[in-house]
Amino acid sequence: MKKKLNILIMVSLLLSMGMLFAQETEAAAAPAPTGSVNFIEMYTTSGFFAHLIAIVVLIGLAMAVVRYMQLYVREKIDAEKFFLKLKNFIKNDQIDEAIKVAGEFRGTTMGFIFWSGLTVYKDVRKSGKTGEEARISVQNAFDEAVLQTVHKLDGGLFWFDTLAQIATYLGLLGTIWGLIASFSSLSGLTGAAANVALTNGIQMAMGTTALGLFGAIPLTLLKGWFFTRASNIINNIDEYSVKLVNHINNYIKG
Repeated sequence: MKKKLNILIMVSLLLSMGMLFAQETEAAAAPAPTGSVNFIEMYTTSGFFAHLIAIVVLIGLAMAVVRYMQLYVREKIDAEKFFLKLKNFIKNDQIDEAIKVAGEFRGTTMGFIFWSGLTVYKDVRKSGKTGEEARISVQNAFDEAVLQTVHKLDGGLFWFDTLAQIATYLGLLGTIWGLIASFSSLSGLTGAAANVALTNGIQMAMGTTALGLFGAIPLTLLKGWFFTRASNIINNIDEYSVKLVNHINNYIKG
């Protein structure tokens, strides 16, 4: 698919360059402009597709704010210190205190998992279960809590890739649309008017391509950023959940 897109872009560029060289203008030998690119002008001259790309990018940015609040604000917890604190309470047979501390972090994924597991461990102790039966009950409690929550950490991140692709495709579609408009306008125009129409169409075509890439690149980077954060959280949950379960098993009789 990427090869086809690249070929299509190259063909479009070659066609547009051929049309430019075919025009007879007095300014053909003039030096190339050296001015800087004006982003606002690029946006305003890119037509309808520029607005669509902007909407896609705004949707992605709104999703990024939500993900940031979830992964960096809501999930803010020192996993190692949290585990060591619970470990000491269990070691001192202060299960209620351990549940209380874990409950204070129930808003985080790790806190909810540990709270759920410790609550079941307390119930197991009250029921008089021992040995393998008790260990299985505690392990199942942790596993169930993990299945309920962990998938929410990295679930839906694929939408950033989807939006990035849509922005790129809209930019490509705008490029083709601008070239078609340029060639169509040449049929009834000659001289300076034809040059103006061709320039406007090429400007629109190249502008939408640039805008599509400008939108796709940050969306792709955001996806990678959030995916890395989610993976780190999941790895901490996997590591310290196993450690806590093993620590609890050491205090189960039988």
